Amino acid sequence: MCGIVGYIGKKEAFPILIKGLKLLEYRGYDSAGLALQNGSLVVYRKKGKVAELEEFVLSQKHDGVIGIGHTRWATHGEPSDKNAHPHTSMNGLFTIVHNGIIENYAKLKDDLKEQGYTFKSETDTEVLSNLVEYFYSQDEAINAEMAVQLALSKVVGAYGIAVLCQAEPDKIIVARKGSPLVVGLGNGEYFIASDASPIVEFTNQVVYLNDEDIAVITKDSFTLKNVQNTPVTLKISHLNLEIGELDKGGFDHFMLKEIFEQPKTIEETFRGRLRPDYSEIVLGGLLNVFPKIQNADRIIIIGCGTSWHAALIGEYLLEEYAQIPVEVDYASEFRYRKPVIGKNDVVILISQSGETADTLAALHLAKEKGATVLGICNVVGSTLARETEAGVFTHAGIEIGVASTKAFTAQVTVLTMFALKLARARKTITQEEYSVLVRELAAIPEKGRQILLQSNDKIKAIAEKYKDAINSLYLGRGYLFPVALEGALKLKEISYIHAEGYAAGEMKHGPIALVDDNLPVIVVAPQDDYYEKIVSNIQEVKARKGNVIAIVTEGDKTLKEMVNDFIEIPASHPAVAPLLTVIPLQLLAYHIALMKGCNVDQPRNLAKSVTVE
Repeated sequence: MCGIVGYIGKKEAFPILIKGLKLLEYRGYDSAGLALQNGSLVVYRKKGKVAELEEFVLSQKHDGVIGIGHTRWATHGEPSDKNAHPHTSMNGLFTIVHNGIIENYAKLKDDLKEQGYTFKSETDTEVLSNLVEYFYSQDEAINAEMAVQLALSKVVGAYGIAVLCQAEPDKIIVARKGSPLVVGLGNGEYFIASDASPIVEFTNQVVYLNDEDIAVITKDSFTLKNVQNTPVTLKISHLNLEIGELDKGGFDHFMLKEIFEQPKTIEETFRGRLRPDYSEIVLGGLLNVFPKIQNADRIIIIGCGTSWHAALIGEYLLEEYAQIPVEVDYASEFRYRKPVIGKNDVVILISQSGETADTLAALHLAKEKGATVLGICNVVGSTLARETEAGVFTHAGIEIGVASTKAFTAQVTVLTMFALKLARARKTITQEEYSVLVRELAAIPEKGRQILLQSNDKIKAIAEKYKDAINSLYLGRGYLFPVALEGALKLKEISYIHAEGYAAGEMKHGPIALVDDNLPVIVVAPQDDYYEKIVSNIQEVKARKGNVIAIVTEGDKTLKEMVNDFIEIPASHPAVAPLLTVIPLQLLAYHIALMKGCNVDQPRNLAKSVTVE
């Protein structure tokens, strides 16, 4: 869950590293550091944001054409200067930045202590640096690359690492297992990062490392093999990422920019996939496996956090329209509960980054069981995209705000298209119903723009009223129950207000005990088949003096007179309503968090891509 950046070439490394760390800060931001090689090796580390590291290093010697950097999200050891990366071995021979968790670090640490090694930090990474040094010192015939290989053979866990060796100062050694690394190819230079964002300014040619790959990089060469010392063929990929996607585009925060981008990203996600006459949905990435999907016994959808909420909406869509049994699982639970998976099952894994550790572990389990394994992902070249049999990209563009917004609606858009296409193939809906639903999906971007244009100021005023709440309750039914869960997640992620999402019909089974005149109750209540029931739920809240904020269909007079505050959305088909109803909830969370003085792009204790368990 940390950011790694590295450079080797002809240019000064420091400006490249510090800019790269700023672009990767969304992956971790409790401390940062870098190491520069120029005859001697210097290491700088600082608790806090990358800007604090930059200010510190600028007052020191910082020349050098080789370097590695790191921005941290703490796993082992609290945020501090001593626990920040890079970590250097006891005798100063090896300096390492590391993303991941070394699960057996305690045993390795004890073994190294018996060999006389001492430690300055609480991290598993310092253990790895000393383990590499230990093997290097055992025999003059062992070079830095071999020492790294030997050390990694003793490691249990996940890693993405970049290593500098004081005795072999002209190279960077990189390796990965379960934690992403990408190498950008330049002219007499190479760029290393944990994702492509710091690289796109310099090159569009990259190599994505696979699990157990290890590479030795000099300014003139790039040698790739695996930890068993078998050569690996370089597969060069081309980045489809614009540098302009990495700035705020005139918005105050990345989160706000990404909320406002949703009409465009939904459109990009179905562009070229909806026929102009709305007669067909084309998902080319599923073409070769679609007969298996059509004849599957059931579908299992797996995700974490926001992706799990998208999966729940997919379950409603697939069961209603395609008439196929669907289960939705948290990736973190799926891998441990010994699930029963058949060879005629289809497993769909959803991940914005394509690098979520639990989701990838679930992928491997499903493949072992012989299921057809598909991915829904936002990142071309990610591990999920490479290791699934087939899948669909979301085309949301890079998402930098830690609290996911446009990735969610892009995932729901893909699931909607998938459900409708499968339903038509299984003949569980008519062509007329199919065309109506496709048209409704195609109309969502313009309706989304309308919400953003007309409602943002009103939502800001509502946020002012409720920003001091301690708790809140979100209610929805049917397709909008997962939207209530997502709305509650957004509020607690970025404002630190305790929020719970519930199926409105479950309110009387416990949550109603929370209702008093201090509790905001946010109800997702457009006019659909559940409307009369949700009105009854609202009346129950009002009878107990709860404060109701309702998301309502334009022109709804009943609820406007009943609730404390309302936000209108354009009328839409219930099956696509989640794509509209979630937008006001995202804006409400954003404005409340901002008014509370919270960092909406980098909320405390969270990082963007959860690449460790």
